[in-house]
Amino acid sequence: MAFKKKKTTEEEMQELQGAAEAVEPAEKKNPEDLTMEDLPGIGPKGAQKLKEAGYSELISVAAASPGEISAACGISTATAEKIIQSARSMLDMGFKTAADLQERRKEVGKITTGSKSLDALLGGGIETQAITEAFGQFGSGKSQIGFQAAVNVQLPKGEGGLNGRCIFIDTESTFRPERITQLAEAKGLDPKKILKNIFIAKAYNSDHQIVLAEKAKELIKEHNVKLIVVDSLMSHFRSDYSGRGELAPRQQKLNRHMHALQKLADTYNVAIYVTNQAMARPDMMFGDPTTHVGGNIVAHASTFRLYLRKSKANTRIARLIDSPNLPEGEAVFTLTEKGISD
Repeated sequence: MAFKKKKTTEEEMQELQGAAEAVEPAEKKNPEDLTMEDLPGIGPKGAQKLKEAGYSELISVAAASPGEISAACGISTATAEKIIQSARSMLDMGFKTAADLQERRKEVGKITTGSKSLDALLGGGIETQAITEAFGQFGSGKSQIGFQAAVNVQLPKGEGGLNGRCIFIDTESTFRPERITQLAEAKGLDPKKILKNIFIAKAYNSDHQIVLAEKAKELIKEHNVKLIVVDSLMSHFRSDYSGRGELAPRQQKLNRHMHALQKLADTYNVAIYVTNQAMARPDMMFGDPTTHVGGNIVAHASTFRLYLRKSKANTRIARLIDSPNLPEGEAVFTLTEKGISD
C-alpha cells in the first residue's frame, strides 16, 4: 500500500515530466511571491503532488536531493533533478559579489527618531533591511520610540520618513491612538490620516504573535508598509514558557520568529523595530545589573541593539551596544508630550 501512495497517475506524471522539457526558467519574481505552480512544466496537479509529499515552498524543493523528490513523487531521477534546478534558478541562490551587495545597500532607507543625536548613533535613523532592538527598564522610552517611528515613517523622504505605512504588533496593550494623535499634531500632520496608515494588531500569546508576523507580508505588499513595530518582543514568550524545562522550546520558537522578521526586512526592504524587556542579573556585584531578556538568540538576531535608561527629568540615555558597522556610543535625548527630541 505504501508503494501505491507514492505512484502518480498518468496525467500527473506528464505534468511532472514537463519540467524536464523546460529550458528557460520563468521570469524572476519576488521570492515571497513565488509558488510551486511557478515551476516550469508543473501544473496544479503536479504542484499538489509535491505539496502532499511535504514540499510546501520552493526553497524546500531547491534544497532537496533528486533521490528525495524522485522517491516522494514516483518520478525519474532525471525529472526530479530538472525540477530542483528550475527551483534553484528561480530563487537565484547563487553567490553575488560584494559590489552587488553594495548596490542593494543603496536601497536602504532611514527613519528619523526625532532626535539628531539618536539618529547619529544609529547611523542616520532606524534602518530598513534590519532589526533594531531597544531594551531597558519600564519608562525608559522603548515604546515611545516605536510610536514616534510609526508617525515619522509616513513623512516624505526628505524629512526623515519613507512615505510608507506602519504595522504595529501590540503584545502588552500599550498602543494608544491618543499618543499618536499628540505626536502627529506636534508635527503639524493630520492625526486621522496618520492613524489610518497604522495597522494595529493585538497579540494574545506567542503563537498569535508569530502568526501576525507571517500575515504582515500581505499588508506589506498591498499597502506600502515600510515599518513593523513589535512592542514587546518577549512578553508572551516569557509568559507562555516558564521554567528551565521549557527554555529550549521557547528559544527555538523565538529563533524562528526572529528569522521570519529578518526575512520580511530583507525581502520587502522594511524596517523592523522591536522593544524588549529587561531583567536584573543577581550575580552582578558591581556595575549595572540590567540585561535584556531572550538570551543569545535575540542578541545574535538583532542587527542594532539599543540599551535605554532614565536620566534626570525627561532625559533618556541610549547606548548602542551592538552593530555590524557602527561603533559603540551613547546619545542623550528628551521625551516630552510633543515626542522625542534633542
